[in-house]
Parts: sequence; C-alpha cells; structure tokens
Amino acid sequence: MKTKLILLLTLLIAVTISCKKQEEKQPELSPSTLSMVNKARALAEPPATWQEHWFEHVQLLNKVFSDTSVAVYFDNDVSRTITWPNTYLAQVWNYTKQKYGSFGTDSRLFVILHTGRYGGGHPSTYMDASHDYRNVIDCGSNSTTAWLSGTGNDLDLTTHEVGHIVELASKNIQGSPAFNIWHDSKFMELYIYDVYQGLGRTADAQRWYNLVLGNSDTYPRANSHWFKDFWYPIYTQQGNPASINNYFTLLSLYFPTQTVSNGITNISKYSRDLNFGEFVHFWSGATGIDLTPLALTAFGNLDEQGNDWLAQLQQAKLTFPALVYSKDITSQGAVTVSNENSGGASATEGSSKLIDRLYNTKFFLAAFPTSFWAEVTFPGAMVSRKYTITSGNDSPDRDPKNWKLLGSNDGSNFVQLDLRSGETFAARNQTKIYTFNNSTAYKYYRLSITASNGSADLQLSEWRLLQ
Repeated sequence: MKTKLILLLTLLIAVTISCKKQEEKQPELSPSTLSMVNKARALAEPPATWQEHWFEHVQLLNKVFSDTSVAVYFDNDVSRTITWPNTYLAQVWNYTKQKYGSFGTDSRLFVILHTGRYGGGHPSTYMDASHDYRNVIDCGSNSTTAWLSGTGNDLDLTTHEVGHIVELASKNIQGSPAFNIWHDSKFMELYIYDVYQGLGRTADAQRWYNLVLGNSDTYPRANSHWFKDFWYPIYTQQGNPASINNYFTLLSLYFPTQTVSNGITNISKYSRDLNFGEFVHFWSGATGIDLTPLALTAFGNLDEQGNDWLAQLQQAKLTFPALVYSKDITSQGAVTVSNENSGGASATEGSSKLIDRLYNTKFFLAAFPTSFWAEVTFPGAMVSRKYTITSGNDSPDRDPKNWKLLGSNDGSNFVQLDLRSGETFAARNQTKIYTFNNSTAYKYYRLSITASNGSADLQLSEWRLLQ
C-alpha cells in the first residue's frame, strides 16, 4: 500500500509541475489514472513548504498546521503565535461543505497568510491549475502586525475569500454567472452574515449586520442597498438560509454549461453570465416567492447597462420554465386599517409601511384594540393562497400572536380563509409564510389581529399576499 501511494504521489507531483509550465494546452489524464491521482491527493499530507507562483506572489510558504479540514501556511513574516485560523477557518470550511456539498476530493481548505505584503486577498478552487488544484484562500496585509487579533476584519476578510470559492465552484461547476451583477463583494455580504449565524457567532453576525446595513453601491443604480433592501429580506423570508443553497442548486440544474479541460480532466463550466432578469428569476425560484417587487424597490427596473430587466425576466420565465414560485400580488392593491398610527398613514410607522416592500420599516399601533384589522383592496378580484408576515425590529411582545385572514367581494360580508393562534417570531424582521386552501378570487383581503405576544401595542414590518 505504501509503495502504491508513493508512486501515485510521484505521478501527482509530475502532473502538478506540468500544469505550472503549460498555460495553453495541458495534458489530460485518463479517467482511471485521474481517479488514482485524486485518491492520492485526498490521502496525502499537505507539503511542508509551498512555493507561490501566481500573480506577483513569490514567497516560499511554510505549513504551520494541518488536519483533515484545513492546511495553514504562513510566509516568514507572519507571527507563529497566530493560531485562530486553525480552528475558525476549519469551522467555516466545514459549515460551507455541509451546506453546499463537496469541493473536490481533498477535504481541506488551504489557508495562506502574508504579513507586510500583498494587501487584500484572492481565492482559487480545486478546478484551477493556478494554485495547484487546491481550494485556496490567500490573504495578505500591508500591516506588520497583521492577523494577531483574530477578530473583526481578520475574520471578515478570510471568510470573504471562502465565499468566492462557493460562488466559483458550488455544485462542482466552475464559474460565477452572477459576478457581473453582484461584483466582488455583494454576495459576500450575504454569505458572511450566514456563516456567522450558522456558526452561532451572534456577536459577529450583529457586528457584520451593523457594518453592511448602510452600505450603498452604484450598481445596478446609484444608492443601491444590496444587504438592507435585497439580501436581508431574502435571508429571512423562509426563516432560514436555505434559499442560498437553493440558488446554486437551481443554477447547476438549469443554467447552461459547457465541458472544458482544466489541464488534468474535463470539468463543467457555466457557458455565459446571467442577465438581471434571469438573476431575479433564479433567486425567486430559490426562495419560492416572486422577488420582482422586492428587486424593483431595491434596484429599480434597469440593469447596470440601462436595460429593462422586466423584459429579461419575462424571457427568463420562458427559457427556464422549471423554476416555479408564488407571485406576489400585494403591490397591485391598496392598504387601509381600522386603527391608524397616531402620525397618520404616511408617518414613519404608519400603515403605508405594511406593504411598502421594505423590511426595515414597520407599522406601529399603540394600545391596539382586539377588533383591529388591516385590509388590502384590489382593483379586481384576485386569488391568494399564501401570505407572509414579518416581525418588527424590536420588542417581540408586540408581535402579532392570534389572527384571522378573511376574504370578501363586497367589503361587508367576509369569509374566513385562515386562522392562527399562539404564533411567535424567533427573530427580529423575520418573515414567516402561511399557506391556506383557496380557489376563490376576492377583492378584499382582511387581516384581523386579536392579540399580540403580551404587549398592549402592536407592530409588524410587512404583510404580503401571494398567489
């Protein structure tokens, strides 16, 4: 067994060297030989040293730690007292694999840290010859005291680079069709928040939330707030982060790919980029909810090049018909309430905030009566089979607890469509989806809330009706 493994490792080293030397056409191994090479790589202990040969990087790296989850390399200037990457990045990598599946046959993430040079970071994946077919994050800092704290930006920067591996190789398909839309950092706002939540690092999750909530970008239009107006509502719509994985799964199933050689084998690669309409279509499929109203509020109707993405969306529905989701019809109606906020409907916490498609606003009513109701009136009768309610930003005792959903076509005689009692919301600005049996079109939909979770006051961020 040892002799066989040594032979396989020798073959692997030879292949790696040839990949470094040949940039255009690289040798391709037979399936049986490739299987043996992959098995050898998975079993092999990461090398003690590793010579950089990418971009402007020329450092000789030294392995300071490895296990089955990570292999950590420092250049000579990184303090050997730094050990937090050994555990933290192992946790990040294991969570990532648990959520998105395997990233090649080697179970490890290769972590490279530099001090006093190469400010910033970059990733590489097991599909790429550039970093010897390894999942790599290479992070540098111009500071001579870099990486000592293992907190704050140290965590954010390294986690950011792991997120690029996700978008570049999730579901074992190379490429990021959405990179032209979300650029370098917008997906990372969502990914990093999810990692901190998934690892139970609530303080870091809150720190990151506070850091990115106010971020403003120029794409696809000026003053675009990706996290506040798009990612965070998506993240909370199902009460869990499943929609992120669903997005990559749907891409792998339906978005066009091509077969290419990466130097040692054939791999699948996305053959083109998403347009913005397709982007909204795939994310709607991932969440199960039509995100068109949310995307319009967050970004307007034009993509970064000035094209109307609503037309692209209609074509995307024809091109990718397997993606199905509930249509949000709320914005076609108008909202009224039996009891209004003291400042009026258009006040900061007035009833208009109930259906404004913004998940960081809310409707608030002090000392609400048990006869309170909110009502959406449509120009004509429409069928709804689902609705969502989003909790407010604070005071869980103000969340709605008991309510009825009613339907009417004359505004006077109502039919009960759904009844809920004892409802609670585990998080602030959490959206919960409720499904009910209905095939009748109604012009009026009334939400009658009879109790909160203990407070004399009532608040909710959003109420949406879905087909």
